[in-house]
Amino acid sequence: MSGSKKDSVPIANIDIRIENLPPSAKLVFKILEKGGLLTQKDITRESYLPPRTVRYALDRLKKKDILEERFYFKDARQSLYGIKNIQGIAKEVDLHV
Repeated sequence: MSGSKKDSVPIANIDIRIENLPPSAKLVFKILEKGGLLTQKDITRESYLPPRTVRYALDRLKKKDILEERFYFKDARQSLYGIKNIQGIAKEVDLHV
């Protein structure tokens, strides 16, 4: 992030959207924010949360439309999870810079 006003507004938007989420979902969000695309196993390993808690956190982030889920070509039984495009989220909420 360059720190410009244009970059900081969408992040504030995301903060508003995750404000009322449980701590587990906030932790998973931060891990995905830093780690990029990760599998559920990777998130479990990074967070030290039980797999069920990670599934719950991912579900909550999906319901807030923050999470991006992709097909994992190495193992079709798993998915890759990541944070949606920050600029796209800002447009959804109609904040103009």
